[in-house]
Amino acid sequence: MNAKVEFAVQMTCQSCVDSIEKSLSSLNGVDKIDVSLERGTVVVQSSLPYTLIQEKIEDSGRRAVFKGYGENSISAVSMINGDTRLLKNNNIQGVVRFVQANENCIIDGTIDGLTPGKHGLHVHECGDISKGCESVGDHFNPYNSPHGAPENDANHRHVGDLGNVEADNSGRARFRLQDKLIKVGDIIGRSLVITQNQDDLGNEANELSKIHGNSGDRIACGIIARSSGIFENTKKICACSGKTLWDERDETKKKGLLLNVTKLTPTLCEIF
Repeated sequence: MNAKVEFAVQMTCQSCVDSIEKSLSSLNGVDKIDVSLERGTVVVQSSLPYTLIQEKIEDSGRRAVFKGYGENSISAVSMINGDTRLLKNNNIQGVVRFVQANENCIIDGTIDGLTPGKHGLHVHECGDISKGCESVGDHFNPYNSPHGAPENDANHRHVGDLGNVEADNSGRARFRLQDKLIKVGDIIGRSLVITQNQDDLGNEANELSKIHGNSGDRIACGIIARSSGIFENTKKICACSGKTLWDERDETKKKGLLLNVTKLTPTLCEIF
């Protein structure tokens, strides 16, 4: 399923526009490209993960910052961080975005620092991370259903059951999922959790399989917050720090964080 994603891009002339269009045109899965030199924006309609599109824009030699996801729809974002209460050197971090696209929800994310292989991904009922990932409650399950696979209906899975994502040998999981039960408006204020083990999707003959898929410890999590759709984000300077979005982008990269990931603190702003 296609959706529109918007980036702020540093451009100075028509050759910048041409270079970006050429770089993006080489991607399979990109349907429309709108590059505006006047606004300093690039809007792409695509079925690809937004981080892959951003990397392709930057391959043209221009800096890019995410601005908005989804047209005329509700969007949300979760900033994922490793739970150091569980593992001292837990360097897991990433960004997962949600956008409502008609009857489906697109879940688009990149998470770094995982062990290679599959890991369970679930929406939990609470947005309380005061005690790390242990205080976010159970899987979001408004219909009191057993745990199951994402393709199941509401009677045979938790609404929060998103299945597994797979990390490559570098520890990065990049994914773009579609889900028929998640409604973005229902999960804002809740939490997203990634687990240590693969989710068995409720297919094993034991009690825990029907509760959490034997997916193991909750190794990373983040609160799901409202975010901007395309053309909704006019931010150029952070009100709390006075830094431009380009200053913030460079600062996060110097700290070795995933592109466009910042911790949710009162001194650093992230474009949502």
